[in-house]
Amino acid sequence: MTKPISPDLPISYSKEVAAAKQRGAPIVALESTIITHGMPYPGNIEMARSVEAIIREEGAVPATIAVIHGTLHIGLEPAELESLAQTTDAMKVSRADLAFAIAERRTGATTVAATMIAAARAGIKVFATGGIGGVHRGGEQSFDISADLEELARTGVIVVCAGAKAILDIPKTLEVLETRGVPVVTYGATQFPAFWSRESGLPSPLTLNSPAAIANFQKTRDQLGIDGGMLIANPVPEADEIPGGEMEIYIERALDSAERDEITGKAVTPYLLGTIFDLTEGRSLKTNIALVENNARLAAEIAVALTD
Repeated sequence: MTKPISPDLPISYSKEVAAAKQRGAPIVALESTIITHGMPYPGNIEMARSVEAIIREEGAVPATIAVIHGTLHIGLEPAELESLAQTTDAMKVSRADLAFAIAERRTGATTVAATMIAAARAGIKVFATGGIGGVHRGGEQSFDISADLEELARTGVIVVCAGAKAILDIPKTLEVLETRGVPVVTYGATQFPAFWSRESGLPSPLTLNSPAAIANFQKTRDQLGIDGGMLIANPVPEADEIPGGEMEIYIERALDSAERDEITGKAVTPYLLGTIFDLTEGRSLKTNIALVENNARLAAEIAVALTD
C-alpha cells in the first residue's frame, strides 16, 4: 500500500491541483526533467504549456512535479513553471536522491521514478511522460538499468509513454518488466512502440483499445489487491514518427560517440538524445514533442475514465 505524504514534508500544491483534489477531479502527473534536461528554453516552456493545455482540454488537471528550493511541488503555478524552464542547475532526481534534494533545499527535476513516487503519495493515479528508461544496451556487462523499471514494479501509478526510449535494449527492458510483474499494454496496436517509431518489431504483451478498457483493467487490479504500476505504451502518431530503420542508424552513431567521449551514468541519456537531435537536424525533438502531447491526451482520457 502506498504511504501518504507526511504532514511534516515541505510540500506545495498548486491552486489548480489543490482544488481538483478537493472536488475529486481527475489529475494527470507530469515529470519535470523533460523541461530542465530535455530541451532548451524557450522551446521547453512552450512544450510544457502545450501539454498542460491538452490535459485541461480533455477534462483533467495537470500536475507538473518538481522540487524547488527543497519544497516538493505537486503542480506548478505559471510563474514557477516559467522559472523552472529557465533553471540551468537543477538536479535530475530519481528515487535515490529525491529525499536528498528536499533535505538539502535543492532544486531538482523529477524523472519517471521520482514523479511516480510523488504522484502516488499525492493520490494521483495517472502520469504522462515521453518514454521510460530501461536496460541500456550492453546492460549485461554494465548493469546500467533505469530505476524506472523497479518503480513500475512497486508504485501504483499508470504510466502513459511512447514505449521505452529506442536508445535502450528494448527486448531486455520488456523482459525485466515481465519478471517484475508489470502489465505492459500497448494502446490500439499489437506491437510495442519504440519511442520515435511506432513499431519496435516486438509483440506487445497486452493490447487495449480504449481509455475505458484501461481504466477497467486497473480497477480490476485494485479489486484483486495487486500492487505496482501499469505501463501504457502509446505509439507516436504516424504523421510524426521517424521509421525504426532510420532511427537505428542515428542511435548507433550516437552510441559510438558516447563511448568515444566516455559518457557514463545519468549523463548517458541526455548525451544520446542531444547527439540524435543533431544527427536528425531537429526531427527527433519534433517527434518527441508530438509523442508527449499524444501521451498527455491519452493519460487525461484514462484519468477521466477512472474518475467516472
